[in-house]
Amino acid sequence: MQYRRLGRSGLQVSALSLGSWVTYHNQVDVGAAKEMLAAAFDAGVNFFDNAEVYALGKSETVMGEAFRALNWPRLNYVVSTKFFWGLSRDGNTVNRKDTLNRKYLMQAIDGSLQRMGLDFIDLVYCHRPDPHTPIEETVRAMSDMITQGKALYWGTSEWSASDIRAAWEIAERHHLHKPVMEQPQYNVFTRKRVEVEYARLYEDIGLGLTTWSPLASGLLTGKYRSGVPEGSRGSVKGMDFLLKGLTDADRNAAVTKLETIANELGCTLGQLAIAWAAHNPRVSTVITGASRMSQLQENLGAMDVVDKLTPPVLEAIDAATLALAE
Repeated sequence: MQYRRLGRSGLQVSALSLGSWVTYHNQVDVGAAKEMLAAAFDAGVNFFDNAEVYALGKSETVMGEAFRALNWPRLNYVVSTKFFWGLSRDGNTVNRKDTLNRKYLMQAIDGSLQRMGLDFIDLVYCHRPDPHTPIEETVRAMSDMITQGKALYWGTSEWSASDIRAAWEIAERHHLHKPVMEQPQYNVFTRKRVEVEYARLYEDIGLGLTTWSPLASGLLTGKYRSGVPEGSRGSVKGMDFLLKGLTDADRNAAVTKLETIANELGCTLGQLAIAWAAHNPRVSTVITGASRMSQLQENLGAMDVVDKLTPPVLEAIDAATLALAE
């Protein structure tokens, strides 16, 4: 396993990490979570990603119970959560969800700490931008989480470059804790934000990246070339918004071209896709997901592929996918 600094911070995270979106509680119970967390940890993974909204809080509960069962020294692992949507879907509609206001954020961190059974959370993210709350209010609330010892670093997820810069400059001006990292989607079909929009931020403010969906929700494994298989992410209730992209004919044709490259390198399509994302030096860690041990082991094998991505191989990947990338 390789370890990389999270932006300009002193924190080092494993180049591959393990996330819980869709899987924890829905497909992975505490026992399975404990087994896969232990296997990932033994392979050198030290960062585990979560969010308040995943399974409406139950994902945090599952991960927290697994951590307690494993009883690792707290210094040895990094855990995250993300705030924006909230948990309540009933009752008062004013302050219940879809916000980054101070009231919500200061209560959200306490809820996550309780569900995960932790004294602090290493990384906390604003899960989406909130155009209805002044950025300064959000920055002050996130900074206060750190001052209070409830979190160690804060960042954003799927924010525009201009909003990230605005948040950083507000924090700089008022001597507050600055955003350290961003969590964007990044794969061969979704790359322009990381490679173009954020380009200035890496040097200007030292932005680190903890990227998600290296497999494009499973498209880059090749499993959707003949439709939507039972048990796949595309078949999960509530994930139907992914279907148009997963069944796109042009992208699936490009996946077949990538399969030729993977075969030449002696790896799977999924390993090629994960290795491609990890190959970018701007990426601090690539968040992977798994619903069973065999998936986890395959994903971890991507680290053996990173060094095989020579300039000619990268050019071949671009030839197959760049015209279809967003």
